[in-house]
Amino acid sequence: MASGSGAAPKGAAGARSATLKRCLDVLRDASNDSEQFAALLLVTKAVKAGEVDSKTRRQIFDAIGFTFPNRLLTSREPPSGCPEHTFRALGLTLLACFCTDPELAGHSQILNKIPTFNDVLVSSCDPDSTSMIDDAYQCLTAVMATPRGPRELVTKGTVAALCRAYVNGNYGSDRALTLLLGLLAVAEAKCWQRDAQHLLAVLSKLTEEFLNAEDMTKFELCELLPHFIPLSSPLTRDSKGSECLHRIYKGLAKILVSKLSHSQRDPALKLAACLIQACGPEWIPAGSTGSKFLALLVNLACVEVRLALEEPDPMDTERKKEVVTACYVLMEMGIQECLKEEESLLEEAQKMQLIRIMEEAFGAIIYYLRQVTEEELQDPFVFASVRILGAWLAEETSALKQEICELLPFLVRYAKKLFNSGTAEGLPQAEGVQAGLASTEGSVLPQDALRFLLPGFCHLTAEDRPREILISEGAPALLCDYFLHQWKVLTSEPGSLTPLTSTEMSLQTACGIFLNLVVTAPDLIRQEKTFCSLMDTLLKALPFLLPQKDHLVLAANVATLGLMMARVLASSAVLQETQSTKEFFGATIRFLSEAHTAQADPSSHQLALAVSPAYASAWGDIGRAGGAGQSQQAVQGSDPVPQRGGVGQPVRHGSFGAVSVRAVELNRFCSVQNLTRRIVAASEHFKVSLLDLLSVLCFKNSPFYY
Repeated sequence: MASGSGAAPKGAAGARSATLKRCLDVLRDASNDSEQFAALLLVTKAVKAGEVDSKTRRQIFDAIGFTFPNRLLTSREPPSGCPEHTFRALGLTLLACFCTDPELAGHSQILNKIPTFNDVLVSSCDPDSTSMIDDAYQCLTAVMATPRGPRELVTKGTVAALCRAYVNGNYGSDRALTLLLGLLAVAEAKCWQRDAQHLLAVLSKLTEEFLNAEDMTKFELCELLPHFIPLSSPLTRDSKGSECLHRIYKGLAKILVSKLSHSQRDPALKLAACLIQACGPEWIPAGSTGSKFLALLVNLACVEVRLALEEPDPMDTERKKEVVTACYVLMEMGIQECLKEEESLLEEAQKMQLIRIMEEAFGAIIYYLRQVTEEELQDPFVFASVRILGAWLAEETSALKQEICELLPFLVRYAKKLFNSGTAEGLPQAEGVQAGLASTEGSVLPQDALRFLLPGFCHLTAEDRPREILISEGAPALLCDYFLHQWKVLTSEPGSLTPLTSTEMSLQTACGIFLNLVVTAPDLIRQEKTFCSLMDTLLKALPFLLPQKDHLVLAANVATLGLMMARVLASSAVLQETQSTKEFFGATIRFLSEAHTAQADPSSHQLALAVSPAYASAWGDIGRAGGAGQSQQAVQGSDPVPQRGGVGQPVRHGSFGAVSVRAVELNRFCSVQNLTRRIVAASEHFKVSLLDLLSVLCFKNSPFYY
């Protein structure tokens, strides 16, 4: 029986193959359209029945080619007694058959038919045309799977056609939504750039369903909506987008105040995190209702983090990682809102409560990180956890002090491992993505953990015990290598530097760490060889940065650090008389002297000091960094003290208001004279070069210059 049952199908298959072969022979030998059409009808039945393999489909294509299907698609005269779209339907069926071959799906003849497929999706549908729509979807799906497909679909209007098909509820609209999700996954920015209004129409329909749903559909939409929240084009810029955001807010508010299972609450938290990443907290309305919602959101996120990290479920680890990463986004937003002094959505009492709750959540994160094994270091979730901890340490280092000190060796070891592996692979230090949902899938450069730890390290190096731990773990040498690498990245582009990037911010923060070390651990600066390499880079960096006025804050940090390190490394080989040394001190003096200009003071009828126009836009940031003030202190050789003032400000006094240019220039002269005396005393090699630099003092164009 077994052998007999196997023989019958084999015989039937052979018979079908012979029939198909005869049809193909007729196709090849057909002398007119009628003969081709008759043979095609038989072939089409076999194709629809799924009775051909890839080899046979290729034989069909070789027999037919693209010419005849193209004529069928454009023909407007159906056979007598046949529906109007008979020829067109046959042509689409053939193309759908061809598209099952990936090579043919990417053929230019198929790509050129994309507008035709789009038209079929949005045309009026009757019972006889559903097969055409199915074939059109099959063709579009096959095209999207080819290398050129997504780009061709976006440029040829498929996004708009899919949106219209879904919004209008056309036949196959569920397939339209699936295709849209695929295109948004690979070309979100292009889709929103070309078809924002059509996509907003889809989002509007989805958010209305989300707001009104009272069953499990609501939670299914929580999973779907993030795909239609663009990171590239904030929805808050558009009135329709703002309406969609408000509907999502109202729908989430209903969910979060309800008693839910984890499977229901988790998608809501992920949706909220997606909105925070794309729009910030702008979608949350101001007032008591919005503040309560925001506080609840952060509170739930912290609770979820503690439950997942303190009491992990081994059977649910991977799914929870995705949810916890979303909670990290919400916690970071909570940190930012708690720090705001103005226009915060939170009231002071709410801030204090959330800080306590977040402290407990960060305790759980520290506990988790202390359990991480060597094999888990490449896990993107570990990176996401380190990143959010870095955001906390950037603002709060007094809480959990003991736990943080105990974790520092791991953080240094983790950052070193990822940085070394990243540079060894030659990976560029790209901007990457925001922390949060995307981090679980790996950022452009997940190896750059130091970028997120630098602000916290800057605070910690100002304290004795954390600084000692960081030094003992080799953090200073790592930070020097990181600075040198980031400087190469920043200057790798030809011509002028790009606008402010995370790379430049990292360099600025690293300067702050090094300043702390120069002041508190000068012996370390003398002993670590990498600081000589850092000094050499600083000498060359300032003359390069100074002419580029878009980077004055970094220039201020480099000037300050360079001067402070020069006092410690005055006898080292790197600071002997060289062209780099001359250019650095010359650039430092120019930086100080060009920061202010003389302007008439109407009240005193004298010239008064004012920030020069070139420095005006950056002056607030320079002041917050202490750049100009600390540069002045370094020039004078005084002990470093916090400064917010500018070039002519006395070192140990507050704002000087309107002062005469003569007094300011005298102050500058004394400062540089003091610098000259101190460094010449330390090294005779500087004597000639620094005396030469006196010619660039602020005597020129001042009351002292005659």
